[in-house]
Amino acid sequence: MALFPFCKTAAGPVTRWQMILYCLLLSLIIYFLNGRKAAVSVESPHPIFRASGMDRERAMGDMTDIKATAPETPVETPWGAPLVWGDSQTSNLRRAKFAQRGIRTGLLALVVGTYARFVQRFITSAETHFLPGQMVTYYILTDNPRTLNPPIEVGPGRQLKVVPVAELPGWERLARRRMALLADAIRKPIGSEVEFIFCADIDQEFVAPVGEEILGDLVATLHPKLYGMPRNAFPYEIKEVSSAWVEEDEGDYYYTSEFYGGLVSEVYRLARACSMLILRDQANGVMAGGLEESYLNRYLIDKRPTCVLSPEYSCWESALAPGVHVQRLVSLVKKMEDL
Repeated sequence: MALFPFCKTAAGPVTRWQMILYCLLLSLIIYFLNGRKAAVSVESPHPIFRASGMDRERAMGDMTDIKATAPETPVETPWGAPLVWGDSQTSNLRRAKFAQRGIRTGLLALVVGTYARFVQRFITSAETHFLPGQMVTYYILTDNPRTLNPPIEVGPGRQLKVVPVAELPGWERLARRRMALLADAIRKPIGSEVEFIFCADIDQEFVAPVGEEILGDLVATLHPKLYGMPRNAFPYEIKEVSSAWVEEDEGDYYYTSEFYGGLVSEVYRLARACSMLILRDQANGVMAGGLEESYLNRYLIDKRPTCVLSPEYSCWESALAPGVHVQRLVSLVKKMEDL
């Protein structure tokens, strides 16, 4: 029997009723074929799943797991320097590297005015957590040495030295002079007494181990408030007349001035360079908005640190540092402001 109206049967031309029946039969055949195709596409896995030996449900589940997995914590900067997290395997290796060496490290803090009330807590916490087992000298630069009487006792292999500085009334004047004071103190007497030196704000407390993983030629710490933020959120100096000015296409991270260090020679160069930039601006009647922190970041853009510490090493105990699960050095002033 023919399936098209222009065909003929053996008995003669197709009648009208036969044509209707043929069309109805053809429609049923097309409907049946389309139904089978749809059933096959629903029941059969995509070729990509068949080729890998996976069923569709399992494959889709695996894809969901991939999307839900958080990115790994970065352990290296774009230029290849270690980005230090205290509990990482890399930090374990770094500690082992320095543990067998007899090194002496300095921890330097500037103490003026009412900030003397933080000294006891700072030194006591450092005795417990800062480079345990290593030789450490604490340097307290102060305009009033009498505030440290009686002297704070420290353990074996540790020393506390007071370095008098000229009186520095007013926060702005202190900000202008701080880098110069650090450079002068490092040049003499610190430079000949220790191998590494770390500069820290005195209004902080060590609350967890800070070990040999922090040691490096030039060490900077990521700012806790700006960790994970995009480049355009960094408060780099924007005044072009300032020596701390940073162009829009410059900068990788924003570093805090609350904790940084490295080899004595490198930190001296940093402090000296920053002090010169500040003096240049002062002569022109300019001061960067972030004070010495702006000049520190300008320097570290031009001379990238060889070791970058995560915000674990400068915490404010606030919700502004996501992903930082361990706190090692905490700002007491910021802590009180958050309460």
